[in-house]
Amino acid sequence: MSTGMTYLALVIMLAVVAVLFVGLRNLMRQGDANFSNKMMQLRVFLQAIAVVVIVIGIYIARSNGAG
Repeated sequence: MSTGMTYLALVIMLAVVAVLFVGLRNLMRQGDANFSNKMMQLRVFLQAIAVVVIVIGIYIARSNGAG
């Protein structure tokens, strides 16, 4: 993957981890269940974006003859 795609994937993965911890922290403190649910939905959405970015990066790398 190119450097830009690598950094983009890394940023998205860090966002996934951050959202996961926010949602779990709220859940463990018995906060608003609706907020925890929204955080988990956001986590799944960010994970899907991360997968798409990684697949596109691999496709670009292979089409450039890097793999």
